[in-house]
Amino acid sequence: MPISVPLPPAAPPSTPSSSVPAPAATPLHGPFALLNDEPVAEPGADLLGAGRAAGRLAGLLVASRGATPFTLAVDAGWGMGKSSLMRLVDAELADAPEVHTVWYNAWTSTGADALEGLIKSVLMRFDRRVLRRALQRISERRALLRAVRAVTTVAAGPLGVAGLVDELWRGLSVNSQARNEMREAIGALVEEWSETAEFRPRRLLVVFIDDLDRCSEETVLAVCEAVKVYLDVPGLAFVIGCDRSALAPNGLLRDLSPAASAFMEKIFQTSYRIPVADQQGVREYIDRCARAVGIDQLLDERLTTLLAERSARNPRRIKRLVNGFVLEATLNPMWEDFPPEAVVRTLLLQYFYPDFYRMVAGVPGPGAGDVIAEFRTYQQVRRLLRSPEPLPEAELARVNRFLLEHDLPEQAGAAGAETLGRLERQLPSGFPEMVTDQEFTSLIDGLVALPRSEELLRRLREGAELPAPVEPESAYSAAVAYGAAPAYVAAPAYGTAPAYGTAPAYGTASPYGAAPPGRTVNARADDAVLRGVRILWVDDHPRNNETLVSAFRAAGAVVRIAEDSEAADAALAVESPTVLVSDIARGANPREGLEHIGRLRSEGRYTGPVVFYAGRVTPERTALARELGAHLTSSGPEIERLVLRAAEGELPPPA
Repeated sequence: MPISVPLPPAAPPSTPSSSVPAPAATPLHGPFALLNDEPVAEPGADLLGAGRAAGRLAGLLVASRGATPFTLAVDAGWGMGKSSLMRLVDAELADAPEVHTVWYNAWTSTGADALEGLIKSVLMRFDRRVLRRALQRISERRALLRAVRAVTTVAAGPLGVAGLVDELWRGLSVNSQARNEMREAIGALVEEWSETAEFRPRRLLVVFIDDLDRCSEETVLAVCEAVKVYLDVPGLAFVIGCDRSALAPNGLLRDLSPAASAFMEKIFQTSYRIPVADQQGVREYIDRCARAVGIDQLLDERLTTLLAERSARNPRRIKRLVNGFVLEATLNPMWEDFPPEAVVRTLLLQYFYPDFYRMVAGVPGPGAGDVIAEFRTYQQVRRLLRSPEPLPEAELARVNRFLLEHDLPEQAGAAGAETLGRLERQLPSGFPEMVTDQEFTSLIDGLVALPRSEELLRRLREGAELPAPVEPESAYSAAVAYGAAPAYVAAPAYGTAPAYGTAPAYGTASPYGAAPPGRTVNARADDAVLRGVRILWVDDHPRNNETLVSAFRAAGAVVRIAEDSEAADAALAVESPTVLVSDIARGANPREGLEHIGRLRSEGRYTGPVVFYAGRVTPERTALARELGAHLTSSGPEIERLVLRAAEGELPPPA
């Protein structure tokens, strides 16, 4: 799990504000622990009440043995408990008479090997005597006699179950004619195996197939072929864990022909969609996880609600975030001077409000000030501007100070909604939504109230290393489940693998669509596309962009730096870049970047793609950039996506 990966700076720099350190807080010290990410395998470990559904599903499977063959899909998104529910069903079936189970993890196979692997896994579950007789029957068939003569010789030998299964597979797959008869041969084998003594039910074999939605298209089709063509015989029931939306024609299997799509529709006779846990169930789950790792005293009611809702009530996401808190508190030396609650609140802010966090952690630009102080003042000013009564003199003075800071005229009395609307066009785009988000405001209030909060925020502005959000294990299924584009993939720290991802928050999903499965949107991986691409980067504080510039150069792009408009004009006189990246506030002019591009456009000196990279994205800035045919973002990963699209000649007009 990533512990400490720096975020690229997102805003132009200025001199960080200094503060007098407050007395050090007495930090809470564990003992802390970590949660594993293994599926629940026994009812006693079930924290979300899946045991009740598992018991009923197991009962339905047993009662439906006379209706076999059939296939049941356990349907849910990434991390929502498919494997755990299936393991609990398996545990329930252990007590059912004449019911046997076998597990097959489709993710462990590739392509055509999946068909052989699944069929062999089923055959391995049968009795040795049944396998021997099936092998003898195959060897006696005239059509296969020549091909399996060697099999006839070994059938009488002292083979174990594995050896018999291997020989049986060779006989069944020796040629196309044998494969055509495979279903009949397996059906006869299952029928003989399922026969039991009088007054006892026929045997049932339940085959669990997990992680199908994490496989390649070739593997998915091979598994489905095995289930529907060769193993579709009485006595077998299949329970397949997958995200049905990921296997839809517009998902992983988007290239299927109409006939293949129709075949896929026939695979699942029925589906059980795992419901999202209710609010109370998720809160109890979070409480138990927090107690298990030792941070239960740090999560108040608001933080628990925030974690539940912003994680989309996803158990795996919750576990990984909780583990992230523990690892940060114990391994990142930054937190030695702060209580663990500072870790929890800071990381929640980063995970669930990434746009706001970038403004907090980025070095503020000229006139930007402290974004948390700005937001809290906006809360007060908004309340006053919404008041129908004339404002007292002291409160009117507070409102006017804030208006002047944002280049708006002072008000003489009750300003009203019109003034508030003009003000909100100058503020970061998420402010109007966040001010009504009680979990967010509580998170900010608690962060400010912490001991030495000014010192904490100063360190964040100076570039303290925190873990960057990364992709879930299945980026595609997460994008389908939560409507978000896969998050930026960060290089792991401490030799660990990427572990958790972010839920969408206030427009952070990319408007350009999610990357296809298997493709990273990190520009560093796109050497072929970016090789030779020319980028002109205009910023009066180029050190802010060193991480991104280095990444583009490492991918083969040619990046020219200009620190003012005159230098940019000189560079444009020499050659026209593939894409121009610009700041907005420059020197004493808070709009120099916009005005410079406006001059270039009106004079026809540069008509190509432009991306504004600024720490503050406001409605007014967005509108002005759109008028210039330019994109605006505060996100480093989004810059990489936009430049990549420009390099491919596929950058769409700004929305």
